[in-house]
Amino acid sequence: MVPKKRSDKQQGPAKPELQARVTRSSANQAAIAGPAESEPELLKKKKAKKEEEHEAKFIKKIVEEISRELNNTHLFIALYPVAVDSHVQDITFGLNVGASDIRMVGILGMGGIGKTTIAKAIYNQFFHGFEGKSFLANVRETSKEPRGQVHLQEQLLSDILKTSEIKISSVDRGINMIKERLCSKAILVILDDVDQMEQLNAICRRRDWFGLGSRIIITTRDEHLLKGLEVDCVYRVTAMNDIDSLELFSWHAFRNSYPIEDYTDLSRSVVAYCGGLPLALEVFGSFLLSRSMLEWKSALDKLKRIPHEQIQNKLRISFDGLSDNTEKDIFLDISCFFIGKDIDYVVKILDGCGFFPKIGISVLIQRCLLKVSETNEFIMHDLLRDMGREIVGEKHPNEPGKWSRLWLHEDAFDILTKHEGTNAVEGLTLELTSLSKMNFNSEAFIKMQRIRLLQLDHVRLIGDYKYLSKELRWLCWHGFPLKFIPNDFYPRNLVVIDLQYSYLKKFWESPKLLEKMKILNLSHSHYLSQTPDFSKLPNLEQLILEDCTSLLEVHHSIGDLSNLVLVNLKDCKCLKSLPRSFYKLKSLETLILSGCSKMHNLGDNLGEIESLTTLLADRTAIRQVPFSIVQLKNLKYLSLYGCKGLPSKSLPSLFWSWISPRKSPKSVNLLPAALQGLNSLTHLRLWDCNLSDDGIPTDLWNLCSLKILDLRCNSFESLSTSLGGLSKLQDLKLGRCRKLKSIPDLPASLIFLDAKQCTALERMPDLSKLSNMIGLGLTNCHKLVEIPGLDKRSNPIVFVLMEGCMNVTHTFKQSFLRLQEWVMGGVGRVFCIVLPGNEIPDWFTYQCEGPSLYFKVPTVDPILNEFGVCVVFASRVQVLSSYKSSVSYINHTKNTVLTNLTDATGGPFRLEDHLFLGNLVLTNEFEDGDEVEVLVDWGPEIIVKKIGVYLVYERVVDGKDEDHAIVVSDDEDDNNNIVKLLG
Repeated sequence: MVPKKRSDKQQGPAKPELQARVTRSSANQAAIAGPAESEPELLKKKKAKKEEEHEAKFIKKIVEEISRELNNTHLFIALYPVAVDSHVQDITFGLNVGASDIRMVGILGMGGIGKTTIAKAIYNQFFHGFEGKSFLANVRETSKEPRGQVHLQEQLLSDILKTSEIKISSVDRGINMIKERLCSKAILVILDDVDQMEQLNAICRRRDWFGLGSRIIITTRDEHLLKGLEVDCVYRVTAMNDIDSLELFSWHAFRNSYPIEDYTDLSRSVVAYCGGLPLALEVFGSFLLSRSMLEWKSALDKLKRIPHEQIQNKLRISFDGLSDNTEKDIFLDISCFFIGKDIDYVVKILDGCGFFPKIGISVLIQRCLLKVSETNEFIMHDLLRDMGREIVGEKHPNEPGKWSRLWLHEDAFDILTKHEGTNAVEGLTLELTSLSKMNFNSEAFIKMQRIRLLQLDHVRLIGDYKYLSKELRWLCWHGFPLKFIPNDFYPRNLVVIDLQYSYLKKFWESPKLLEKMKILNLSHSHYLSQTPDFSKLPNLEQLILEDCTSLLEVHHSIGDLSNLVLVNLKDCKCLKSLPRSFYKLKSLETLILSGCSKMHNLGDNLGEIESLTTLLADRTAIRQVPFSIVQLKNLKYLSLYGCKGLPSKSLPSLFWSWISPRKSPKSVNLLPAALQGLNSLTHLRLWDCNLSDDGIPTDLWNLCSLKILDLRCNSFESLSTSLGGLSKLQDLKLGRCRKLKSIPDLPASLIFLDAKQCTALERMPDLSKLSNMIGLGLTNCHKLVEIPGLDKRSNPIVFVLMEGCMNVTHTFKQSFLRLQEWVMGGVGRVFCIVLPGNEIPDWFTYQCEGPSLYFKVPTVDPILNEFGVCVVFASRVQVLSSYKSSVSYINHTKNTVLTNLTDATGGPFRLEDHLFLGNLVLTNEFEDGDEVEVLVDWGPEIIVKKIGVYLVYERVVDGKDEDHAIVVSDDEDDNNNIVKLLG
């Protein structure tokens, strides 16, 4: 083995003698050489110089790194970061920082909604807890540059590894470097404004590229990208509420948190126009800063016609990013004509235009350009709507006749009056009132032969209809003035005809084939006596003839419509029956006959309509539902409100009893005695059907899917114990069953029980077992003494209405109120309780007589989460048609108002005093020191005698936030101490 050479350090210091000899030898050599420097001296100086240069470079590099680190420590969030903290709190839960997993979170929202601001705030709050951090801003714009994605990769590695010497030759090489260098580090990475999947592929395509504990946050307008990345959760940034919007706008417009005097109404108008979009609030606020009131009004008028360029440019990014013209056409059609329209309705129209709307609309929703309401209607932010309309007119701003779409009344009116339309026009809407007498010449449409979408409400057209476009897909002409569609009008491509409120007596004289027709709506056409021949509408899917009060018959050809899914004949008061062929329909899902007051029966072969899911026959003359109804395996909704059956005390029954007591006809029940077979039924409405004890089917428990059972206003005295077997029942309505004496045990699934005005009711089931129940209505149940279990529940029923229950014992009321003292502080949602009483419980800190109360929010450590309010009130009259329960919370410090407003049903009302207990859940609207007024206004017929308020604060128990009512003293010095903590 070759021995290793020892280093200088291993050799140790030289011996003293040797050191001396070396030194003397060097000195002698220097003396011989004279003043000239020796070679070792030169080498020594060169070495020292190199060391100095190296040290300088090293120091410079350290300074650069320190400077770079300091500059990147905190990001500027916003000049006025209003409501940003609440977003951060919401996202924090999804991030779960500190857990050992690798998590990806998306922040989604339309342009200008505040995604970047929120991402910066999250970065500032959490970056210190990671081994490395990087905020990649403007990913979309950077990626467009040459080597843009490589630059992003270099920035990511430089930020995390804290060096500026990262050089990457290609995207693929960058991906490998990211995986190699970062796979063991817990890092925080934020990619801001991502719009393409390839950007994510280059930076963070897989979780295992990063170390355990890493958090990757992506802000984008495109939900599809987040789905492709399979993020762990998506946070949707919603528009700011009115209070926060006004505050943010005020900071920019007035340099204050609220508007200055005389500008409040104008400020609210601007805020309403902005629709909670932070970008718009900032831009408009800064623009209006220090301007006069006249300038404000002028600016508002201008905005209604000419959107602000800076905001439009920001919003347009999403539109310009759409992949093809069909998606853009869908967006423009909706922004001009279909906001607020039913999605299925519009999809049929756009599909007829060849726009592939199902995928197109999905893209628009994912890109945050469009939303869908709970009622399945299109919603679009006003600024996005205005952007779309601005795009339509941008090429010819002063020549609307050359626009593709005309939506403004003035423009459409001028085009039709002056005949200025061109072949560029694809859609036009003009809505006049029913009182309008304006006439237009049909020749105005000669040059507009590409119109697909046409709305002419209450327009009178003079001349030949042959000039109307053959490309029409949607014709909406409310108040159509003719008695039938003229022969020279043959719109063979029409998908939807909407001629509501027309003067049609019949659809046409010479039927024409309309193969593409999907929806025919002739509702409120009061002169229409017969339906079309449906053989000419072979693909019809929806037939809507509501309130056609002269309609006598439905054409027998309706039975041949294989695609028909909806028939609405509501309030066709002269219609007596349906043709036998009707029951051959195999695709029909919804049949509406409500208000057909002369319709006495349904066909015995009703059960053959196997696809039927909804049958509404309210207020008809139907006396008995055919037994075949039990064959409708798919039926979900059955409503027979107001169908009286044949009671034993009806006039025909009394007549037979007079002339032949032994031949008196038997009572006929509305429903079959058994309902077995209706396994899909979820809603059964038998309100006001004169049902007696034997009129309710005995096998209700067989309705295994039933969720809502409405038996209001009937004559039975008791209910079958089989109700307890309805395992999915959530809502039971028994109101105004004035003979009902007792309610049997109810299923544990029940959420709402309405027994208002059951004046004979004496016994209730044990409610302590109904753990899901949150609503109970017992108004004017005079004979009730107690409600078993209501005062012993561990979880509260948040809506309890007991007006007029004057016989309920004092012991029960006190026990119930004591329960509220313990549980209301933990409800966390709106509650409303009404019961007899005239004293506000002593746990309401602030109390006074009259309808209003002032107090100052005390200074305490926990966060204020709720206001609880108690009101003593009485009615001035015994019968109220209705009254509004209005409680306003006025913040005089911030000049804001929050109001809880509910409509209460009327009826017989006791004059005695009652207690109302309610609350307002807060989201940072009130702070320490704010001066607050609580104002109760329930109208002139209600006397408000006393009012009380308590405050509910948040505290942390074992790492969890919990709400608790805290009673504080009026002494400011004592407010730092909790006098009483409930729970």
